[in-house]
Parts: sequence; structure tokens; C-alpha cells
Amino acid sequence: MTATQEAQVEEIVADDNRSVIRSITRAQATQIVLVLLGMMVLFTIINPDAFLSVFNFRSIIVNASIFIVLGVGVTFVIITAGIDLSIGSVLVFASVMSALVMESLGTEGWAIAAVGAVVAVLAGALWGFINGFLVAKANVPAFIVTLGTMGMALGISQVITGGIDLYNVPEVLVDTVGFGDIVWQIPTLAVIALVIVVLGGILLHKTKFGLYTYALGSNMEACRRIGIRVDKQLIWVYIVSGVCAGIGGYLSLALYQQTTIAGNSLTNLAVIAGVVIGGTSLFGGVGTIFGTVIGLLIPVTLRQGFVISGVQAFWQEVVVGIFLIGAVYIDGVRRARARRSSGKKPKPMAIGGLTIGSTRKEGNSE
Repeated sequence: MTATQEAQVEEIVADDNRSVIRSITRAQATQIVLVLLGMMVLFTIINPDAFLSVFNFRSIIVNASIFIVLGVGVTFVIITAGIDLSIGSVLVFASVMSALVMESLGTEGWAIAAVGAVVAVLAGALWGFINGFLVAKANVPAFIVTLGTMGMALGISQVITGGIDLYNVPEVLVDTVGFGDIVWQIPTLAVIALVIVVLGGILLHKTKFGLYTYALGSNMEACRRIGIRVDKQLIWVYIVSGVCAGIGGYLSLALYQQTTIAGNSLTNLAVIAGVVIGGTSLFGGVGTIFGTVIGLLIPVTLRQGFVISGVQAFWQEVVVGIFLIGAVYIDGVRRARARRSSGKKPKPMAIGGLTIGSTRKEGNSE
């Protein structure tokens, strides 16, 4: 990549509209943090002994860890204005393949557990490649592709296992990763999730790969015109999401000691909702790993708080739905504001590869 080409990419990412949007997004990130802190204060007031306990905070961190790993990959995809509905099913497929291989090798010792980890990551990467190839090369909308692979990955998992969960997981994996602590009450799962977050943050915010990802979401056609290999970039973005789903499948095996074939039907929606609540725009070009982490901590904290407060945990879905609709509405408002300030007319936008027209009269307010 030449210096001129790199400057052109940075110009695409630094489009005036998006500069306004990103400044508003940073403000939204602060607001989301305040919302999370406010929820914690509220639940502390309601039941301080239970909510402020080490056990409760450890539960929140453990329950959020797998979602956060998945969320890192989904953030990359949504920044390109794509979508990945298959992550929950890919998680199941990766855990099934990993469990089968470890069972065939004897399920004893770290060597077997390491082989299982490699299998899970490769299984996730395979589905990521399939998603990326179909989106980039076959020009099928990401929404349709990942909706199809969501059913395919889950269906193949059920065919392989007969719909029955596999339980033969190495004890060393369960004891060390699933229920183990690195030190004191700091769960191994949380540390692994933190490592994925740091690596994802570096990849997204500090490398050319991340710059290209933002550029694709900002203006894919402009990227093609300046010579960026858009198809290759898209394929790798979906592979990143698949790898994160594979890691999530392996961590799920360690935590639940089984494949949880029927337990991830809504995982994709929960993760996507958390990523969007954290400020990643469904219209592409905007998002941060930090925002994703905060956005995914909110529903987990809500569930824990409701349980402690004696409120049915099902209310969590209602509140998260309100947050999700509010986040998308705010995103639309800030884009309208950015376009009004620049004097540009509204243009069709794409979500998950499906082009939609603007539903707001953004350019008619003068």
C-alpha cells in the first residue's frame, strides 16, 4: 500500500459527516458507561449485601466473558455495515467438533485440551470464510448469507450428535478454564476474554486492517476505486468473527461441561444487541471495542440485578429491547444531524448488505 493510497483511505474514514458522528458516538460511549454505573448503584441500593458481593461480581464477569469474545468479532463485521447472525450456531458447531475430537483422543490432559482448542478455532474460521466468501464473491447480502449459515451450522451439529449434547470434556479444561481462577477471585474465563478484547482493540484501532475495516463501512465503493482489495478484506473480517465464535465455543465447553446445542438460539441477537447498544453503528463505519464491552455488560448486569432484586429475569429482554431501539434511533438522529450540518442530501444506506432508503427527511429542515 503506497503512502498516497493510505492517505486516501484515511480521508475516506475521516469524512466530515463521520467525524461529527464519531464525536457524538464518543459522547454516547460516556453515556453508556454512566448507564451501567447507574444500574449498579440502583441495584446496590436495593440489595447492597447481595449485589456488592465478590460472588455476584464474579458471576457477572463470567457470564459476560463468552458474549464479549463473540462481540469482538461481531464489532468488526458491523463496522463494515454487515451482520453476522450465525455466531451462536457457529459457537455450537465449534464446541461439537472440539468435543468430538477430544473424546476420540481420550479427554485426558492439556495436550488433548490444546488439540480441542485448535479444532474449535479452525471450525469457527471455516464458517467465517464461508460467510465472507459468499458475501464478497457471490454478492449475496450478509443478512441472507448468515441467516442461511446459522441454520446450516446448527443443523449439521444436530445431525452429527443426533441432537444430544456431548459431555466428555477434559477435567483439566473445566477445572482450570471453566471454574478456575488466575489469582484469588479473578476467573480464567475473564482473563481470556480480556486478552481477546486487547488483541481485538489493537487490530481494530492500531493496524491497517482496522483502518480498512472502517473504510469499508464508510464508503465501500470509494475503497474499490483507490485499489483496496475489498473482497479479501471482507472475507478476513468474517473469518475474525468466525474465529471469535470458535473461541467462544471452546470456552462454552469449559464453562458448561457440555455442548449446549439447544442453549444458544438467541445468542446471536443478544450479542448484536450489545454491540449496537455499545455504539457500533448498523450503518457501518463507526464502532469501538470498548463500547462493545460496556454494551454487553449491561444485559448481564441487568439479569443479575433483577434476580437479586426478586424481579423476573425475563424483564431483562424487555429493557435490552428498549436500549437497542433507543441506540438505533440515536444513531439515525446523529446521522441526520451530520448531514444537515454538511448540507448533503440523504442517501440509501445498507444494513447487513440490504440497501434501505432514508426514512428521515434529513435534508429538508432548512
